[in-house]
Amino acid sequence: MEQMANFQEIKQRFKNASLDEQIKIYTNTQGLSVDQFKELLRMFPIQHLDKLERAMA
Repeated sequence: MEQMANFQEIKQRFKNASLDEQIKIYTNTQGLSVDQFKELLRMFPIQHLDKLERAMA
């Protein structure tokens, strides 16, 4: 339950973050499940996916 509450906090921060902050949260957050990463990715602006891909390389 603690993990889910923590994810809700991460998700809210991600939602309110600037593009650069979103990339930082996505690339530096550890311990999330694949489904949680997918949920964050659905909130990411699709036109900037290339920038996220470069940050992950």
